[in-house]
Amino acid sequence: MDARQSNPLSRKLAAFVTLREDELALLASLHHRRRVFVAGRDLVYQGQTQHAAYILASGWVCSYKTQPDGTRQIIDFQVPGDFLGLRSVLLRTSDHSFEPVVDIEAAEVLATDLIGVFERAPRLAAAVLWAASRDEAMVVEHLVGVGRRAADSRVAHFLLELGSRLALVGLGSREGYDCPLTQYHLADALGLSAIHVNRVLRFLREEGLATFRDRRVIFHDYGRLATLADFDDAYLDQTKALLQ
Repeated sequence: MDARQSNPLSRKLAAFVTLREDELALLASLHHRRRVFVAGRDLVYQGQTQHAAYILASGWVCSYKTQPDGTRQIIDFQVPGDFLGLRSVLLRTSDHSFEPVVDIEAAEVLATDLIGVFERAPRLAAAVLWAASRDEAMVVEHLVGVGRRAADSRVAHFLLELGSRLALVGLGSREGYDCPLTQYHLADALGLSAIHVNRVLRFLREEGLATFRDRRVIFHDYGRLATLADFDDAYLDQTKALLQ
């Protein structure tokens, strides 16, 4: 497989469009300014202006919003192939922060880079719009989870969603995936206390559904876990390419 086709973003966009050689070359051109960021240090912070967007090549990132009292709400986690700050760079001011969970490598992308690529490759622009729309659908699903799902189904749904997202870029499967998150990360993302998250994870393990331990999520019974979470991945829209 061509290296341009095997990078995480290309694999992700392939769920929407079968990219041509010229489009793959343009997509690869967005990766030429690669940078390394260390864990725990924001690469984009809330309220920042005149910043770049990024394409995550390796590692995990959390996007979060800080409240006046210093508490934070994690909005989502970004995995390889995801854009970081795409909406914010077009709006010119970031309304939330991005913090690497582990050391990461990401490609810096300026607004002018995006506009230039979109002008030359409308299908690629449509694919990036699809990715942004998919991110919005996930935020909607997370809002439903925090507002209406019971704690056990909330945690199960989130673990299953991460598994599906990682499978799309070749980093996960129905057996499980590597995961650097802590229970505190899950708590901040799911609106639960770390103690409550611990209890739910113990329940999932004792029921033979899933184990989250030693930086790895293992699905013991994917079907039963999906039933518990009422998980339907249609909102992720990643079954096949819609445009050939």
